Amino acid sequence: MSVACEVWWSRPLASADDHLHTLDDTERGRFNAYRQDADKLRFLTGRLLARTAVARWLGTTPEAIAFDATCEDCGKPHGRPRVIGHDDVALSLSHSGARVGVAVTAGMSVGLDVEATSRRAAGDLITYALNDTERAALAQLAPDDAAAAFFTYWARKEALMKATGRGLKIPLRSITLSAPGEPARLVAADDAALDPAATTLLDVDPGPGYRAAVAVLTDKAVDITERWTSF
Repeated sequence: MSVACEVWWSRPLASADDHLHTLDDTERGRFNAYRQDADKLRFLTGRLLARTAVARWLGTTPEAIAFDATCEDCGKPHGRPRVIGHDDVALSLSHSGARVGVAVTAGMSVGLDVEATSRRAAGDLITYALNDTERAALAQLAPDDAAAAFFTYWARKEALMKATGRGLKIPLRSITLSAPGEPARLVAADDAALDPAATTLLDVDPGPGYRAAVAVLTDKAVDITERWTSF
């Protein structure tokens, strides 16, 4: 039996005016803490999209959905959001540029990451993110193909780290992925939180100019449904 996963995409809101009331007090504090309007709008869009996705999953209304994003390490409200009262639902949020995404599963640990490919993949960034095996594979590609492959690697690795809930505690170079042109697959990982035999990694499609991936900590096939919405 496969595992169902829904991935929802949206562009950031143009204005917060009509949707700021959907945030709870803690979320409003986080919203106000952002200095740049673009960051505020991406955060608000993410929470609105998450409520919409989870409500659709549970067959209820967005207003009935509440999140707890308490960090397990420091207690501040910047951790991975959990759906209050629904331990059988897991989600992951990501945003980059003009894309905001949410992945939802039936309680299976999930990670979603989206990356804009418009920025330059500088050498120091490649060295930071990719191990020797992956850099050797990248070096065999033409420059344009290598840039696209790098952001594919990056999105896949970030998705894996998010799925574990441990984030940057897992060094990117400690994860080895399948080569460019092959189906997404975790080949090896130094951290025990990532077992290649119990991890499913898939690419998803946020549109031109972006790369994105979903990781689910399961040995089962994952059936992904992608949806676009606007607010």
